[in-house]
Amino acid sequence: MKMFTSLMRAERGTTLVELLIALTLTGIVTLAIMKTYVTQHESYMVQDDVANMQQSARACIDELTRQIRMAGHDLPLGLPAIVGANTNPDTITITYHGNECDTYLSATMPNASAELKLGSDISCFKADQWVYIYDPDSAAGEWFKISEVQPAAFHIQHRYEPKNLSRAYDSDALLLALNKVKFFVDNTTDPSNPQLMVQLNGEPAEPYADNISDLQFQYRLANGTIVDVPVLVSDIREVIISISAESTLPEFEGDERKTRTYTSSVNLRNIGV
Repeated sequence: MKMFTSLMRAERGTTLVELLIALTLTGIVTLAIMKTYVTQHESYMVQDDVANMQQSARACIDELTRQIRMAGHDLPLGLPAIVGANTNPDTITITYHGNECDTYLSATMPNASAELKLGSDISCFKADQWVYIYDPDSAAGEWFKISEVQPAAFHIQHRYEPKNLSRAYDSDALLLALNKVKFFVDNTTDPSNPQLMVQLNGEPAEPYADNISDLQFQYRLANGTIVDVPVLVSDIREVIISISAESTLPEFEGDERKTRTYTSSVNLRNIGV
């Protein structure tokens, strides 16, 4: 009997105190592991957000650089290659002849709403395209939108109401497929997500990149002066671009969203040459 009692005492179960100690230690270890995971996950999210912010800003600068470098290419007299507005964020409009698609009127228009009779291949033009008609004699012209292209007949229609051409053009007037691109920041539609907008010719503006909070341009002139808005486009030799991207997350709890500003410059090759 004494031997049985001794064996029972040697094989007794875990006490409540021991169980509570084990649970407490397990909770402490689990909490430490979870805290480490959450910290690392937050750090990863912040780093990923910064990487996206940098990528977005650089993509914007690359696109602006590409467009600005083309400014003024093969433009007719009287059309400004660059129009800048110091509006904070700034706005820039760039115009150039892109794909060399052009033709000329083979006959004088009888009136401003008449179809255009052209003297060369017009297969590069298409309906809903914005083009520029230019009279070399008066050095004046205007934009309009093509409604129909008839390649076999060498005819182009422009019957979009309510805007017709302002006047009838004489034969030998030029029809040019120009590019007119406007960049600006929309920080009013959704203040929590300011966007870089791009607007092609007369079409509605479309978002190009998210969380772009600021866009600034400066212009270096032929005499070395740097100005916010050039008086004469022909004096511009370099465009300095500054673009600010905004993160979508605060770096730490309670912080404001971070911004990064990137700067680049473009030497113009079609202006002042």
